[in-house]
Amino acid sequence: MTDEDTPTAETATDGPATDGPARDLPVVPTQFIYPFVIVTTLFALWGFANDITNPLVRAFKEIFLISNAQSSLVQWAFYGGYATMAIPAALVIRKVSYKSGIIVGLLLYAVGALLTIPASMMMNFNVFLVGFYVLTFGLAFLETTANPYILSMGPRETATQRLNLAQAFNPIGSLTGMVVASTFILPALQVSEFRETELQAHPEYATMLPSEVDGLITTAMEQHAEEFADARQAMVAHDLDVVKTPYVVIAVVVLLVLVVFAVSKLPDTGHEEEKIELKALLKHLLTSWRYVGGVVAQAFYVGAQIMCWTFIIHYGMTLVGLSAAQAQNYNIIAMVIFLASRFICTFILKYLSPGLLLGILAVGGGLLTTGAIFIQGMPGLYCLIGVSACMSLMFPTIYGIALSGLTPNDAKLGSAGLIFAIVGGAFMPRYQGGLIDGPGMTIAGQALESVRVSFFLPLLCFVVIAIFGFAVYLCSGKSETETTPVN
Repeated sequence: MTDEDTPTAETATDGPATDGPARDLPVVPTQFIYPFVIVTTLFALWGFANDITNPLVRAFKEIFLISNAQSSLVQWAFYGGYATMAIPAALVIRKVSYKSGIIVGLLLYAVGALLTIPASMMMNFNVFLVGFYVLTFGLAFLETTANPYILSMGPRETATQRLNLAQAFNPIGSLTGMVVASTFILPALQVSEFRETELQAHPEYATMLPSEVDGLITTAMEQHAEEFADARQAMVAHDLDVVKTPYVVIAVVVLLVLVVFAVSKLPDTGHEEEKIELKALLKHLLTSWRYVGGVVAQAFYVGAQIMCWTFIIHYGMTLVGLSAAQAQNYNIIAMVIFLASRFICTFILKYLSPGLLLGILAVGGGLLTTGAIFIQGMPGLYCLIGVSACMSLMFPTIYGIALSGLTPNDAKLGSAGLIFAIVGGAFMPRYQGGLIDGPGMTIAGQALESVRVSFFLPLLCFVVIAIFGFAVYLCSGKSETETTPVN
C-alpha cells in the first residue's frame, strides 16, 4: 500500500470523535494495523522525553544551587517549545503528508537531545534550557501529527477509543523515562551523595521535620560551594555528564526510528488538495464551545499533570524525608497506576460517554489532591500517587471531544490549539515553584508547609476539567448515552 493509492480521509472517517459510547465497530481496521503500530511508538518516545525531564527540576536545583522557581524553568523551556511550534507545525503538516511531519519532528527531537552535549561541557543551565526547547519543537510536530493521524485511521465512532488505545503506550515511554531517572541518574549524582553524607553526619536531623532538614542541607551545599570551589566544580561536571548520557542514547534511538518511517509506506488519510480557508476554519473553531473549552481544559490538565509528577519529588523529600531516588520511585508507582488506569478507562468508554467519565475522574483527582494537601505523612503521599489513576484518560479524551465534527484535514490545524494548550505545563509549574519558595499558611487551624500549599494549583485545574467534562455530557443529551453497551 503506497502513499498515493491508500484511502483518503473520507474512506476512513468523517470526523474525529463523538461523545457517545462506541458502536460495534472495529477500533483499528485491518488495513491500518501496520501504520497504527509504528505511529503508536511515537507516543512512547515523547512520553520518555517528558518524564526523564521532570526529575531534573529538583536535580538542577541542587546541581546549580538555584531556587525552585528558577529550576522550574526546565518545564518553562520544555513545554514552552510546544507552545511556540504547535501552530507552525500544524500549518506545515496541513500542506504535506502526516509522514513528512513525523520525520521533521523526529529530526528536531534528536537535535534537541544532542544539545545536552555542549550544555554539559559548558556546565551551563541556560544551554540545557535551549536543548529542551528545541527538543520540544520536535515533540510538537510529532503530537500535532500523530494524534489526528490516529483519529483518522478508522470509523468516526471509535476515534476516541482508538486515540485512548494509542495514548496507552505513552505511559510506557514515561515509565521507561522514570526508571532511567530513578536507576541511572538520581542515584549517580554526587549532590545526592552529599545529601546522604550530611544526614549521616547529623543524627539530630532524625528528630526534625523533613522540611527543616531539607533547608539545612541546602545551606550546607551553599557553604561547601563557597569553601571548596574546585571540588564543587568537579561535582557539577560529573553530575551534568550523568544527566547528558540518557539524552544522547535517546537521540540515537530517535534517529533509528526516523529511518524506519523514511522507508515505510504509510496511508495518507488526511491530505487534501483544496485551498486552506484559514479564516473560515478559525472562525468555526473559535465559535465552537467544545473546541474552545477543550483547549482551556487541556491547558489546565497538562498543568495539573506536570505539577503532580514534577513536584512529587519535592513532596517526598520535603514532607516525608525521602531521598530523591526514593521519591522518584513513588513517581514510578504513580506511572504504573496511570498506565493500568488508561487501559481500564479505555474499556469503560464502551459503557460511559467520554464527557461523563472525564467529569467523574476530574472530581476524583480533586479529592485526592485535597488529601495530599491536608493529610500528613505517607498517607498524603499515597493520595498524590492516586491522582495519576484519575489523570490517565484526560488528555486523549479532551482531545477527541474538542475535535468532534472536524474533517481529518481540518483536524490537523484544530489539533494545533490542543497541542498549544500544553503551554499549561510551562506556566503552572513555574507558579508552583514560586509557591514552594514562599511561606506556608494556616487553614482551619492546620499549619501547611509551602509544598502543601502549592498543590492548591492542581486542585484548581481539576475543578476546571470537571466543569468541562460535565458540560459536554449534559449538552450532548441523554440519547447518546442510553445506547445499549457494547460487550
